Amino acid sequence: MRRTLLFFNVISLFSGIHVHAQTNPMTLTECVLIAVEKNIGVKQSELSLNDAKIDKSDAKGNFLPTLNAQANHSWNIGLNQDITRGTLENMTTQYTSFGASLNIDLYNGLRNLNQLHRANLSILAGEYQLEDMKDDVRLMVANAYLQILFNIEILEVQKSQLEITRKDSERIQKMIDAGTMVKYDLLEIQATIATQEQSVIQAENNLSLSKINLAQMLLITDYENFDVIDIEVDAPFGHILFQKPKDIFEKALTDRNDIKLSITNIAIAEKDIALAKGTLQPSLSAYYGYNTRVSYADRIIGDGMFTDVPIGFVSSTKEPVLRSVEGNKAIGPVPFGQQFDLNAGHNIGLRLNIPIFNGFSARNRVERSKVNLLRSQNQLEQEKLNLENTVNQAYNNAEGAYKFYEAAQKTALAQKKAYEDSINRFEAGVLNTFDLNQIKQRYENAASDEVRAKFDYIFKLKVLEFYFGITISL
Repeated sequence: MRRTLLFFNVISLFSGIHVHAQTNPMTLTECVLIAVEKNIGVKQSELSLNDAKIDKSDAKGNFLPTLNAQANHSWNIGLNQDITRGTLENMTTQYTSFGASLNIDLYNGLRNLNQLHRANLSILAGEYQLEDMKDDVRLMVANAYLQILFNIEILEVQKSQLEITRKDSERIQKMIDAGTMVKYDLLEIQATIATQEQSVIQAENNLSLSKINLAQMLLITDYENFDVIDIEVDAPFGHILFQKPKDIFEKALTDRNDIKLSITNIAIAEKDIALAKGTLQPSLSAYYGYNTRVSYADRIIGDGMFTDVPIGFVSSTKEPVLRSVEGNKAIGPVPFGQQFDLNAGHNIGLRLNIPIFNGFSARNRVERSKVNLLRSQNQLEQEKLNLENTVNQAYNNAEGAYKFYEAAQKTALAQKKAYEDSINRFEAGVLNTFDLNQIKQRYENAASDEVRAKFDYIFKLKVLEFYFGITISL
């Protein structure tokens, strides 16, 4: 239904900037290719598809471990103990630390796997959405192109009728000169010529506007140099009308991108349920950590000089008990390379997380996903109903339009013969100017109605062929 309305309603103009100057008349195929390439909606769909592909890359990344490294350098400024003298002094000390951590998911309720499957489905949905948008563009371009051809034929009809009326005027002038008619008859036919000249001008304006409309769809602003190939469009009986509407509908169910998109959305909704259920299951991960540090502070070592220091007395003799104590001296810090090895630490383990209660958020997520699945299923059923209704309507419209076109052809032929006969009667003096103009007006209307009926049938036939999977062509 959406595309049918789109095809027959007034087409919204595309906004854009000049693409290139065009001097050679274009075919319908060329117009479609340019429109699909330049259309903003198509480009937006392509960007959405690229987003889906990036999401797939994220999903693949979930299977890989995460690796992080960190480094830190600090200055401790303020009151600190001088290790050489044991006194408290204002001083600055520096420390540098390094670390790395590795984490990998061993099991998380199959969420990583389901996320990858969902990402693949999203890409598929994006492709269907893109093709669906391209189909819309093709329909709009075909409609605009055929509108130009319609206006060309209407203009030719108007010009042809004007030329016929001018010949009638010349004929009446000769009869006035011969004295068989009065000047009033000529004035009436001249008024008709003026009216038809206005119709020609209006037809020319409609043709120009229809070309501008198509040019804007192609993002071409050089309207004066834009034109299409003027081809004779036949309107034969469409073989698709030999098909039953049910058969066309069944084929459309398998071919239409909007139906495929709805089916894919159901599969995505099912994966969302699986993802939501995965949050209710325990998760297991493994981790490994490494860290080390270096200090820039001086260190105390023995200086090789020993001094006897009393540590007590013998109780019986009161003689002092001495211990030899080595003196200390301050030297630079341990080499950094050695500190990295000496201060290195490792942390290895498994982490098990069991969800017990999270405020119903996980279970509510599951329920929301189930609701979304029902929505997607209902949307598919609605899409099928709409498609079936659209196909039936398009079939009846095309069949009725063909019958109307046949009747219009017969009417136009009969009115032409009636007009030709009226000329003979007018010249014989048995028909006045007023009656001649009335017959000619009916002929003009019939000729215009034939062109309208012809293109109305072509429009509706192309819509029906579109749903049957036939490429739009002329």
